[in-house]
Amino acid sequence: MLWVILAIIVLVFIFGIRIVPQQRRAIVESFGKYNRYLEPGFNFIIPIIEATKSRDIRAHTLDIPAQPVITKDNVEIQVDGIVWARPYATEEAIKKTYYNIDNWKKAIQQLAQTNLRQEFGSLTLDESLIARATISANLQKELDAITDEWGIKVDKVEIKEIDPPADIKIAMHLQKTAEQTRRAAKLEATGRFEAAEQDKLAAIEKADGFRQSEIKMAEGRAKSIELINVASEKFFKGNAVKLKELEVTQASLQHNAKIILTEKGIKPSIILGDIPVANVKG
Repeated sequence: MLWVILAIIVLVFIFGIRIVPQQRRAIVESFGKYNRYLEPGFNFIIPIIEATKSRDIRAHTLDIPAQPVITKDNVEIQVDGIVWARPYATEEAIKKTYYNIDNWKKAIQQLAQTNLRQEFGSLTLDESLIARATISANLQKELDAITDEWGIKVDKVEIKEIDPPADIKIAMHLQKTAEQTRRAAKLEATGRFEAAEQDKLAAIEKADGFRQSEIKMAEGRAKSIELINVASEKFFKGNAVKLKELEVTQASLQHNAKIILTEKGIKPSIILGDIPVANVKG
């Protein structure tokens, strides 16, 4: 009888051991009613009477299936996305994941689809194509507010793809091509204008350089003349008078004029024309 009792105790101990991994949290129910919360590590329950349920508290990746969405300007587009969500690692939150919602992953996917249609329905096609980040942030905030009652934290929402109809794609491609052509033409025209401006500036610089060179040369010539005049005035004033007298005498001789010779030399200032030459003492 003792062996039987010991065997039962051993079996109870073995089957009552519960090891909760670090990435999970667990609750204990007694006859289907909540009893207590289990932290990671070694735990023990009473077999048959008690049962455990555990949740993975790591972030879960939930796919938002592609679905048709009508934009504000009545264009139907296909949109899909991804949601990252996880249970809070608290006793109250783990209880909520079991008692406040039946399947929290499926519930978040359905909720995300509904809110996705509302977000895109308030935007035009052009606004939708450039508002991925804004839409994702709005969805994350809206989903997180609702899932808090389920003990779930929505960490992030991403819009994977926005797929417009084929005819819209063709029109957008043509518009993009035309815009790129216009920009290229604008850049080319800007380049030509800038090149012309550079040529103009270069011509102005060249003309200004030539003008400055001419001014410098003229100033140099004027300075040289000034120096020559000063030198002439200072050193050659008497010689200049003599030179002038010789020039007059030479001109007179070339025309067979008669001159007066004095003991001081030729005196062109007393030229007498056709009077015979004579020695005149002063």
